[in-house]
Amino acid sequence: MNLEFKKELPIIGIVLMPFVYLALIWNSLPERVPIHWNSDGEIDNWGSKFTLILMLFMLPVLTYAIMSVVSKIDPKNKMPLMGGKFYQLKFFLVLFMSLLALVIVYMTKTKSSSPSFVFVLIGFLFTFFGNYFKVIRPNYFIGIRTPWTLESEEVWRITHNFAGKLWFVSGFLIIAGSFVIESSVFVMVFLGIVLVISLIPVIYSFLTHKRLKK
Repeated sequence: MNLEFKKELPIIGIVLMPFVYLALIWNSLPERVPIHWNSDGEIDNWGSKFTLILMLFMLPVLTYAIMSVVSKIDPKNKMPLMGGKFYQLKFFLVLFMSLLALVIVYMTKTKSSSPSFVFVLIGFLFTFFGNYFKVIRPNYFIGIRTPWTLESEEVWRITHNFAGKLWFVSGFLIIAGSFVIESSVFVMVFLGIVLVISLIPVIYSFLTHKRLKK
């Protein structure tokens, strides 16, 4: 067993966790299970329990596959330079998707929902990304990928330092807000935060590009 495969074993184990849980409760699930909840936590769609298997492939399995491939097909070939940081990023993203899958399967089994817990998970994801933005090298797959950041490593660095702080703070706001604001209202707050942290770094990258060209 080579060293590279040994490093992957913990992540593979995390990928398999939701499958093991689903297998343990499979016989206790009815043929039709809830597969979607509205912002008030009420079930608004039902489907076959086999849909859960597809969901598991779409979350931890697909995330693991994408993260395993991107470093090898990145035209800029910069992601491997992140070294251990890239492995940590891959580990955390797969862990997040597996935990999300576990929560969804549990909610399906109990026919209950916990929007606040989902928002907390997403908030932690944003804080994690915010912390890691400063070490992400220029690439075409992860980060603030605009014409201006991809053209200049300096614009990439400055933009990601700024975006990292923005995402980090936004993650904590999402976590705090999920506890104090009613879920049906917080959905709109959450979407507003996502819009801000998506658009502001793009605008900032353009302004940084214009400033450095002077």
